[in-house]
Amino acid sequence: MFKTRKEQKELSNQWEKFSIQKEKENLVIAGSDVRGTVYAIFEISDRLGISPWKWWADVHPIKQEKLSLEFSDKNITTSPSVQYRGIFLNDEDWALQPWVAKTFEPETGDIGPKTYEKIFQLLLRLKANTIWPAMHPSTKGFFTIAGNKEIAQKYHIVIGSSHAEPMLRNNVDEWKTKIYGDYNYFTNKTQVDKYWQDRLDELKSAKNETIMTLGMRGVHDSKMEGAKDLNESISMVEKIIQNQREMLSNTFKKPLKDIPQAFVPYKEVLELYDNGLKVPSDITLVWPDDNYGYIRRLSNEEEQKRAGGSGVYYHISYWGRPHDYLWLSTMQPGLIWYEMNKAYQNGANKMWIVNVGDIKPAEYDTELFLDMAWNINSIKSDGLNQYLKDWSAREFSPKISACR
Repeated sequence: MFKTRKEQKELSNQWEKFSIQKEKENLVIAGSDVRGTVYAIFEISDRLGISPWKWWADVHPIKQEKLSLEFSDKNITTSPSVQYRGIFLNDEDWALQPWVAKTFEPETGDIGPKTYEKIFQLLLRLKANTIWPAMHPSTKGFFTIAGNKEIAQKYHIVIGSSHAEPMLRNNVDEWKTKIYGDYNYFTNKTQVDKYWQDRLDELKSAKNETIMTLGMRGVHDSKMEGAKDLNESISMVEKIIQNQREMLSNTFKKPLKDIPQAFVPYKEVLELYDNGLKVPSDITLVWPDDNYGYIRRLSNEEEQKRAGGSGVYYHISYWGRPHDYLWLSTMQPGLIWYEMNKAYQNGANKMWIVNVGDIKPAEYDTELFLDMAWNINSIKSDGLNQYLKDWSAREFSPKISACR
């Protein structure tokens, strides 16, 4: 409930905006929507010294005799710089999935609702709102495990999918060649369309928020099957996107502009786009980095006028050629800061997704990335040292932070 007309005007019809005010001896918390209110609560939690990594990294709050919150002008009002902010769980077969199956969620034997609940709690503490679920061969598809989409709905987490998984399908687990045939739109269009439509039908009566990845690659991280050359690939991907959008419109009975959609020109798909592939204006272009932290392409002046805007798909963990980096978080924070600031200044404010591998050991870089997504001005060009010092003080104590 809004306390004043001014507060109501500031928060009405806003996306995830919140206000924390001091009124005499009371603390008044208000959010423009459910997530905004939750973020306000976790903002207070963070300012009191409780780490978002309390569960995932066993960070115990430091005992304090007196707690205090500092206000400027008796009011904290803030909203996100980037609309959709989240993580891509990936390469989970090295640690997260085996640990979950053997230790944390043996009743499911996989990354199920008990695990995703902890992941979603972490996302909300980090003021994130989007998940690209785990999708390696060791893991069952997100929607095939009972309770997963329900726990996402409970925590108001937006469900998307990676560059290789259009229409919220997990191809590695869900596409059965012996049943469906080849994952080839040139030769097997009917089965592929039915495969995509089945997921939309499943979601039609659900209340989940989603972002639909459009286009088509191979079953996993490979190029689309069947095309003879570049021009044939471009022509077919354009037809696929048109068909996918017709499915979305017919299934959800709403204008396409009201159905969040994304196109991720990752690896060979960027070559298609740069050679003339047409993507409808209301689809968000999610630009990838080169797997090593350097964003390959950003929206030019004309692309910045697109209704769907643009975003970034970024790596702080990577498994693939020519070099992997999974066991240590080696992405330089200064590079993350520079590249993401550059992206934001070039209009990439619709969607930021970071590939975190299986979450550990990328806690610091993950939080840095998501803090910038929430407030692009929160860290100045000369502020990374102080950011690290403050982060270390919260995670390990001010005494240890002072020794760095």
